Amino acid sequence: MAKSLLYTKSGDKGKTSLVGGTRVKKTDIRLEAYGTIDELNSFIGWLNCDVKDEETNRFLSFLQHKLFAVGSYLATETERIPPKAASIITDGDIEKIEKEIDRIDNNLPRLNRFILPGGNETAARAHICRTISRRAERNVYRVAEELPVADFVLIFLNRLSDYFFVLARCESNKTGKEIYWE
Repeated sequence: MAKSLLYTKSGDKGKTSLVGGTRVKKTDIRLEAYGTIDELNSFIGWLNCDVKDEETNRFLSFLQHKLFAVGSYLATETERIPPKAASIITDGDIEKIEKEIDRIDNNLPRLNRFILPGGNETAARAHICRTISRRAERNVYRVAEELPVADFVLIFLNRLSDYFFVLARCESNKTGKEIYWE
């Protein structure tokens, strides 16, 4: 079997296809949303390269798989065709994030001041993931203003920024370098 080409030339005029076949401009809000999800997924991969805790590595991998599902969901014309089961975010996925947030937060000192991004390499990467997840959430809300988006997708994205915040704090506290805003 011959290897498929990576380039199809079908997007050379500034359009691409959604799952369902409709051609849309590459500036379409849907593409901005799932492109930001893809960007976040890439940064999570970079973050995971520096994380030393095996449990956190597994959880970050779980998030990457779920974000791929979110991207697939957003690329699907859900107003015309139902998303595939693999593209659906569930209440259980959200609960898993919440439990991980609680697990990490329970081991952190009480926060009574604003913190600045940084502290060490891993914490800084987690803060980058936090800010990209917020942008991704805003972009998906823009999509939801025009097209149907499942509530679980929006809730899932909202929890991500909280997760990356506590992960950044955890990583900063490992080296005692949490930086407070003065």
